[in-house]
Amino acid sequence: MRPLTGLRIIDLTVAIAGPVATSLLADLGAEVIRVEPPFPRPLHVDIVPRVDGAPDRPYNRILSYNDLHRAKRAITLDLSKAEGRGILLGLVGVSDVVVENMSPRVLPSLGLGYEALRATKPDIVLASMPAFGATGPLRDRVSFGPGIDAMSGLAYLTGYPDRGPMQPANYYCDYNAGALAAFAVIAAIRHRDRTGEGQHIELAMLEGELQVVGEALLDYTMNGRVQQRTGNAHSSMSPHGVYPCAGDDRWIAIACEDDAQWEHLCTVVGRHELAQDVRFADVISRIHHRVEIDEIVSAWTRERPPHAAAEELQAAGVPAGAAQLVTELLDDPQLRARDYVTIVPHPEAGDTLYARPAFTLSKTPTHTELHAPLYGQDTDYVLRELLGLSVGEVAALEAAGVTARQPR
Repeated sequence: MRPLTGLRIIDLTVAIAGPVATSLLADLGAEVIRVEPPFPRPLHVDIVPRVDGAPDRPYNRILSYNDLHRAKRAITLDLSKAEGRGILLGLVGVSDVVVENMSPRVLPSLGLGYEALRATKPDIVLASMPAFGATGPLRDRVSFGPGIDAMSGLAYLTGYPDRGPMQPANYYCDYNAGALAAFAVIAAIRHRDRTGEGQHIELAMLEGELQVVGEALLDYTMNGRVQQRTGNAHSSMSPHGVYPCAGDDRWIAIACEDDAQWEHLCTVVGRHELAQDVRFADVISRIHHRVEIDEIVSAWTRERPPHAAAEELQAAGVPAGAAQLVTELLDDPQLRARDYVTIVPHPEAGDTLYARPAFTLSKTPTHTELHAPLYGQDTDYVLRELLGLSVGEVAALEAAGVTARQPR
């Protein structure tokens, strides 16, 4: 049994951050029911080929959707219609948590704010993930992760000294906020189980990301310094960077934190005399001469494949790691040994790879076993089994466009 088995969550999320939170909770065993509008899912370029014999429904084969909504159920509801809102409130009555990451004005404008949900189920937990919070001058401003990366200062700190700010290469803000929201939901459920009280969680994505630039904030408040972009350099290590290797666009990361590691590095690269060079006598000296050191290290790494160079350095006690391609990650012996990736069959998209959460629990599994939901696949389960509607009532809702099994 999984740790959150028995917990039912209504997923009203969009984009990346909210789905990340609910997918993590689903991995932990919660029954997550995704509520979608009865319209086509937004199509992306990442549509995978269909399985032979499967119907041609590309909206069920969107790679990003199937990753973000693994192990969930799904139903469509038109919340602009009174009947759709009534169905949602009925679902709230048999659920524990609602998660949403829309602007703070959206749910209240539909009559589905926290007070309305609590009137239906007093101990409901509502987790909201507004970009900037539910109060303040920016409460109604919407944003995707890149906007938060910029406004949090992270983008300003990311990049090289001679270039402008850069965005992180992935959805850094969204995955950070998703993990924080999942943690907050579990804390709120713990409180509810002790006291019987539900509550409204508010996670401002901007404030969540400010936590990862805390060092820069402290440096300014305590020292009056405004941190600048430093590329791969480090304030207390040298050499510290990503160095070119043999091959097309192949690289290795190397970091030396003390004199002993520096001496070992000098031995590995065949430059024993550098360990006695006064320019590199200690960490501070090496930081001041990091350009010369980077040139020396690069001359050695360019002659070697990244994995071979990493093995040689690691054997000598020097922290190093090859910059792996995605294809290498799937075959990485460490990840394979730890059973990090699960293959889950999808009836229309075929075998799909899912990564388990970054933690393991010795008594309860966390691997994903269910594929992402097909469009409207759980209509009967939600409307008939959970809410007790008749076949005729469900058919009437479909005829009225309140719910749908195929996008209209």
